[in-house]
Amino acid sequence: MMVVCLRYSKSDQEAEDILQESFIKIFDKIKDFKGESRLIYWIKRIVINTALNHGRRKLYMFPMVDVTLVEDVVRSDFSLAGFHFKELLKMIQQLPSGCQVVFNLYAIEGYNHNEIAEMLGISVGTSKSQYSRARMLLREMIGKEEKVSYGQAE
Repeated sequence: MMVVCLRYSKSDQEAEDILQESFIKIFDKIKDFKGESRLIYWIKRIVINTALNHGRRKLYMFPMVDVTLVEDVVRSDFSLAGFHFKELLKMIQQLPSGCQVVFNLYAIEGYNHNEIAEMLGISVGTSKSQYSRARMLLREMIGKEEKVSYGQAE
């Protein structure tokens, strides 16, 4: 579950806070678990919701906006192969908070934009544009990492 917390946070300490708060909620609500799903999915959902609630506090200071000028250009040379998990996690943590949350919910957790919009109280368009912006920023980060690893540092 720590990995889930790390994906939704900006630092190890913030992830630890989210995890600790999640475990408190899990222990408090375990009596309400009805066995309608596997326990691990129930726990993961609590961790994600706790991370989202933690992030909402920051999003009020930096609200998500619909980024209509972002182009989602598909490049054939965009690949995650060759990157270590920790490198990818660090890149996700560097995303702006809104992009980070939407990217995690859409690309990793598998929610659709309608569900994300409802969960976060934003429009579907904002969810889509934040995801598009996240992908663009990740491409740029990956491009820079690839240039450095091939000895073409700028």
